[in-house]
Formats: sequence, structure tokens, C-alpha cells
Amino acid sequence: MSIQVQGCPRQAQLKWSGKDFDFQPYIGSPGPAPCFVTEFGALFAGDCLDVLPAIKAEAVNTVFADPPFNLGKEYGKGTNDQRPDYLEWCRQWLAECVRVLRPGGSLFVYNLPKWNIQLGAYLTTLGLEFRHWIAVEISSCMPIPGRLHPSHYSLLYYSKGKPATFRRIRTPIKTCRHCGEELKDYGGHRGAMNPNGVTLKDVWSDIPPVRHWKFKSKRRRANALSTKLLDRVVEMSTVPGDLVLDPFGGSGTTFCVCEAKGRRWMGVELDFAREIKERFESAEIRSHRNDDYVEG
Repeated sequence: MSIQVQGCPRQAQLKWSGKDFDFQPYIGSPGPAPCFVTEFGALFAGDCLDVLPAIKAEAVNTVFADPPFNLGKEYGKGTNDQRPDYLEWCRQWLAECVRVLRPGGSLFVYNLPKWNIQLGAYLTTLGLEFRHWIAVEISSCMPIPGRLHPSHYSLLYYSKGKPATFRRIRTPIKTCRHCGEELKDYGGHRGAMNPNGVTLKDVWSDIPPVRHWKFKSKRRRANALSTKLLDRVVEMSTVPGDLVLDPFGGSGTTFCVCEAKGRRWMGVELDFAREIKERFESAEIRSHRNDDYVEG
């Protein structure tokens, strides 16, 4: 599905089999029509609070949400990233995400720690089970006077009861980039370790920032997520054929990862649905290198 180009894999131009994803079994009647459909998924242009209520209950295996962070950033004309009711707004779309999640399904929310600590408490009141607070290390934040230097984003991981799918991910054993020797001796038990690598931790310090235009849409100047982060979310919580929902499509990274991995998807995007469609139809979708090993 991909070829190697200048050190990073480029996803081949997507070619449909002629049979589009049938979204209708998951949408109530009457319901919204998607603006773009592929073999694996459907994209809806609009506000997620208008689209989510139309999705049938317990239809989705995994939800991944990366909402605006309420920092006053400029996205598109339809997005308000400076809301006095931000937490209440988040609770509204989160409640819908929980409603459409199947029993055993997984929910991931990517946000600042100051918001996720409150949103996690809300998800607990909705009956979801806490799985992990995943710290995604960043290195581009400026120090804040009188506070510790912020160096991670939070990725909440909850499930609707016992997870129906949890696939173990292993990461390569780290080596010195100069001499090639392994950095740890693992307490003298190196010989007993799994040859496929070490179990993925809840601190992800290997997610590359998305700065180069080859990894994101040229028309959308806002930050984009690395495909490596979505690789892990999708591989950890789904199997091929499962349905993934992303209510904040952004630059379309979630959908591109789902296409590459054979997962069905539904997405919503308020401002950049056209740009996502253009990204799919071009041959310029590239993925960050990922040497994870997925069991099962």
C-alpha cells in the first residue's frame, strides 16, 4: 500500500474498488449525507453536534477525538477556539461519542492536561472505565513563568466496559545512534526479553512533530497529528473491518491511517472537509516511520 520516498513512506494514490462504504446502516433516517465517500469510510461536512446525534447508538468500535484546545487559535471560519463554555461544549459531544460506542469499544481524547483531567472525570460519571492517561511528549512548548515546563499532551484512553479488543504493541529496543549498542541492560535479563521489543509504555516520547508540509494539508495551516500516534490508537483498539469515528477530522490523518490499515471510518469536519478530500485524491499522503510490532 505504500512505497518509500526520501526516508518516509508515501501512501500510494488511493484507488477505490468501485464499491463505496455503506454508511446508511449507521445513520438514522432521515440523516445527513456525506460530502465524500471512499471504499472504507464517509466524511460529513459540518458541526459534529449536528452529525453525531444522527449516528445510531452502539455503532462504533473506537472513537478518537482531537478537539480544539480553547487557546484562541485560528482554524477556519466556522470554528470558535475561545469558548467560555468550553467544558460544557466538550461534555455535549463526549456524551454523544459514548452513546454511539459499542460495548467493549474504546474512546481516546487528545487534549491539554488541564482539560483532560476534567473530561476524564466526566467520562467516569458516564460509566466508562479508565484505561490510561497516555503522556505524549512534546518539545516545542515555551516555559511558563512560575510553573513547570509543560512537556506533554494528554491522550485519555477509556473503554465501555472490558475492551473487546486490546492488541499489545511492542516498540524496538533503543540503541545508541552513534555506536549502535543497546542503551539499557534490563537488569541483566536481556536474554529473557521478547525478541519483538518492549511493551509500549504510557509515556510516548517517540511521536515526531508534524512540521513539514509533506505530512499535512497545505491549505490547512493548523497543527496536524503524526500518523504514528494514530497508528497506535487504531492498532491497539481495533482489528481490520472495525469502525472508527473521528468527530474533529482536521487534516484527515485518522482517516488516512484507517484506509491504510483496512479499518472502516466515519468522520466529521467543520472547516476543512474539502481539503481532506483533496488530500485523499492526491498522491502526497506521507506517513511517519513506525517500527512498532503489533501482536494478535
